[in-house]
Amino acid sequence: MGNPLQIFLFMDALGWQVAEKHAFLSDLLPYRQAVDMQFGYSCTALPTILTGQRPDVHRHLSFFYHDPEHSPFGLFSYLNLVLKPKSFWQRGRVRHHLSRLTQAMLGYTGYFQLYSVPFDRLPFFNYCEKRDIFAPGGLAPVPNLHDVLLASGLNFHLSDWRQPEAANLAAARAQAAAPNMRFLFIYTANLDGLLHQHINHDDVIRRQLDAYSDECRALLSIAQEHHDPVCLTIISDHGMTPLRGTVDLQADIDKLKLLFGVDYSACYDSTMARFWFLNPAVRPAIIDALTPAPGRWLSQEDMRRYGIAFPDHQFGEAFFLLDNGFQIIPSDMGLKPLPGMHGYAPEEAESQAAILSTHPFDDCPVLAVEDLFTLMVKRIEKLKKHARHS
Repeated sequence: MGNPLQIFLFMDALGWQVAEKHAFLSDLLPYRQAVDMQFGYSCTALPTILTGQRPDVHRHLSFFYHDPEHSPFGLFSYLNLVLKPKSFWQRGRVRHHLSRLTQAMLGYTGYFQLYSVPFDRLPFFNYCEKRDIFAPGGLAPVPNLHDVLLASGLNFHLSDWRQPEAANLAAARAQAAAPNMRFLFIYTANLDGLLHQHINHDDVIRRQLDAYSDECRALLSIAQEHHDPVCLTIISDHGMTPLRGTVDLQADIDKLKLLFGVDYSACYDSTMARFWFLNPAVRPAIIDALTPAPGRWLSQEDMRRYGIAFPDHQFGEAFFLLDNGFQIIPSDMGLKPLPGMHGYAPEEAESQAAILSTHPFDDCPVLAVEDLFTLMVKRIEKLKKHARHS
């Protein structure tokens, strides 16, 4: 009856254009196509891939959102007075260590970073990813992949996203050698960091993809020694877009002399600005202030199409999305531009994610990243059926 194994390898930021330009594993994974990304960043795409639902259902979009009544960052109202000079506390390494301390104090198990959000504004915000989204119940009440796998009764392995990539790949090879293993989900994130810095350096990208190619071939070889059939599928969440310009949207808003936390609230992500109009009268002024910038205000139809039309406006009442390749500098995510960024309109070709597989997936059309969950569930159902008849 065979001894099947399904392997899904998540490769953060493996865009379709990069995969095709470098013919990444084209011989080993002949079934391949572009996949529409989820509007937003990895913190949005991963919950979408893990649940098959979009943000307006799983309630994850950007990390920070206006919620002063329930903000876990009230202490920063006082710390802001003593954390001087500001230039020191804006350093990346310092912010990283402060983030680890804050996370431990708050007891959060999900991915957590303070990034470059000003200390005086933190008490106005709440944080989205308090729980480990990969863990059982991590996206409750919406079931995630871990919940589905636990209910299946199959032997499975999910990578620990906190571990170094090399450790996750080594663990996957060990699990692939277990004859009773049925489903592997492997998490790799190094490519995302590399492309942020080296999207314009084909030689650097090729070396990294060659290393991944060697890892995938070794993994598949080990798996095939102990299983038959073996299906290896690489999936991703988005592509990467080279820097084409920067814009200081905060300066445009500051010129209006409005009071943050009284007249309005705003989050400045890398590629979009999100606004709450606490004083409705200021809305036209804010809209007019940014309209000349290289970007556009999302319409209600855009927001419905992107799955971000929250009835309660949790993540913003209005979204200003930059044109492809532009970055907000400074932003709440960083003070300097990166050579590559993602988080633009999903219809941009450079934004497209990818799926590459040893086997066809025509029984489960994959058009957008939420369909990747459906594909994984279908493969799990096939494995369950095999177990019942073996």
